[in-house]
Amino acid sequence: MDKIKAIEFEEFFVDVPDEYKEFMSAKHGILKENGYKLKVERKATGLFASYSHPKTKRSVLNFFFRKNGFYARIYADNHGKYKDFLDNLPERMEKEIAKSTDCKRLIDPADCNQKCIMGYDFYIRSTHYKKCRYNCFQFAVNKESAEILSAFADNEINGRLTDDKE
Repeated sequence: MDKIKAIEFEEFFVDVPDEYKEFMSAKHGILKENGYKLKVERKATGLFASYSHPKTKRSVLNFFFRKNGFYARIYADNHGKYKDFLDNLPERMEKEIAKSTDCKRLIDPADCNQKCIMGYDFYIRSTHYKKCRYNCFQFAVNKESAEILSAFADNEINGRLTDDKE
């Protein structure tokens, strides 16, 4: 049986649009500095980069490609620590969150696989959301969103670092 060749960061990075290379490189550096492991896989839609904590094995950030662009997904396990940040997300990003899939386990625990990691129960301004963790905070990386996504990822990384110290 042939071994599957590991895909390196550089191979993924080559496909990142030039205007987002600085954003991607900065996040990569911060995550690697803090011990996060990178796994790059080839998916049907293209390369997929996932950063996870070596102890918990839980992802914090994914970068991936779709037909219509370059995307980032943040797993906001510590969203309660930066509620003010969420309250100040642009309306466009909040609309994307509102359109994302509801978490079946939060709505009716018997309606979803019990092994599925529960989603997020949170408020943005006064709107209550119960969203699936796999697409709730998934956004296209563009000129408007890159800076916000960078701050969002930093909030989550800092929240997890606080958890590690406690």
